[in-house]
Amino acid sequence: MSQTPLRIAVIDENQVRAAILEEGLRLAGLTDITIIRETNSLLRRLVAIDPDVVIIDLENPSRDVLEQMFQVSRMVSRPVAMFVDQSDTSTIERAIEAGVSAYIVDGLRKERVKPILDMTVSRFNAFSKLQRELTEARDALEERKVVERAKGILMKTRNLSEEEAYKLLRQSAMNEKKKLSEIAQSVVTAASLLGG
Repeated sequence: MSQTPLRIAVIDENQVRAAILEEGLRLAGLTDITIIRETNSLLRRLVAIDPDVVIIDLENPSRDVLEQMFQVSRMVSRPVAMFVDQSDTSTIERAIEAGVSAYIVDGLRKERVKPILDMTVSRFNAFSKLQRELTEARDALEERKVVERAKGILMKTRNLSEEEAYKLLRQSAMNEKKKLSEIAQSVVTAASLLGG
């Protein structure tokens, strides 16, 4: 984990269970802990707190409460650990789809809080890295497709070889201090406007 102390939000309507979580966090040396006992305006409150990690404890959650917590998990884009006493396969799947980093069934003990927190943050970071890499790969593929289309347009309209078309795009990008993909997009847009 990082050098700066983690800000933790604990969502728990049960005072006894919240105290177990808080004690486990304090034993781990974490002190910036906010306990939220009311789930009214939960998202607004989480935005105001801006926690680094969210811990949700649901003793016997109803489907509506679970759905609200899954919505929170989707919206906050933070590591989320969820403690529940009972579960089923579909609930676990929905939790994972909602971005819950750790879903712990019947595991609320103060000595387990720190290792679970560490795992929650690690899984969230790994998943976030994969999402960033996927987005970057998709963006790079889209840029490459646009460059290929622009080369094809230049080859056809200016009777250039593929290498000459690429050099022209690259030279234009350098002259205008723009990315190659931006120049390529301009060529593709101009060609579509001109019916090419």
